Amino acid sequence: MSRLLKQHYQHRKLEDWVENRTAYTLQDAELSIFETHQQAEKVFLQFDDPVIASMISGKKVMYLKDQSAFDFFPGESVVVPAGQPMLIDFPEAQPDDPTECLALTIAPDKIRENITFFQEQTAIEKEAMDWSLDVQSLHIVDNQGIQQLVERLIFLFTESHQSKDVFADLLLKELIIRLLQTQARFLLMDNAENLLSDHRLAFVIRYIRENLTQDFSVESLADKACMSKSHFFKCFKHTFGVSPIEYVNSERIKKAKKLLLDRRNTLADVCYRVGFNNLSYFIRQFKKHEQLTPTQFRKAAKA
Repeated sequence: MSRLLKQHYQHRKLEDWVENRTAYTLQDAELSIFETHQQAEKVFLQFDDPVIASMISGKKVMYLKDQSAFDFFPGESVVVPAGQPMLIDFPEAQPDDPTECLALTIAPDKIRENITFFQEQTAIEKEAMDWSLDVQSLHIVDNQGIQQLVERLIFLFTESHQSKDVFADLLLKELIIRLLQTQARFLLMDNAENLLSDHRLAFVIRYIRENLTQDFSVESLADKACMSKSHFFKCFKHTFGVSPIEYVNSERIKKAKKLLLDRRNTLADVCYRVGFNNLSYFIRQFKKHEQLTPTQFRKAAKA
């Protein structure tokens, strides 16, 4: 990602060895790029608005409220509520190999505008969810969509273009929606057990997980949710960012990975035990999700 900072390096002033900050401001957002050139511990940082932080280079150890300390690496992001203090260690920062991170704050009105849009797109009668980016911190790993948006925002903020605010409006909307979908996956997928009586999508999530070998269709899942096919598909896709069948396949691949670790299971055994009826289709879906075939995954796991 450092290649995207060419413009930044040409104009920024290096005045502090720890968390040297350079800010780029647009109409509805501010991007801060922090550089640390020496090892440090328990550095305090706090923002008045919700902040999306992403690592550029190096490693941090993050200490956030109600979370165990975690390592923070390039390609990862974290959403931190307004006013929440952060303590940060920089165990690897060096003068010629700095630890770099960005922090993006978005105007509250822009956040509320897009939360309203998300609520309208995902609304289910009598089951309104109170979505927000300001409830709890969220550590995001392996989300290519968010990572690509972060990289595009770096380029946009640091370039000289008269239409930057127009372009930023589109990118910020997409970023907020993707963050809300990530939050929805955490709340409704990872906590489905606690929401069964309150949310129909959570009920469907549990039903899928407990019946992976069934032959699912959008119609059958919509019936379980007591919704029309079109409304169910729309709500599911807008809430989670994937279609119902894409989610079914992702759960099947997740289970397949566990079964593949037991070498007594043949590929065909794994295929049928997770609900796929065609071995070739199973292999294609596995490679789509993992960028490896099942056989390659097995070899990599053995290594």
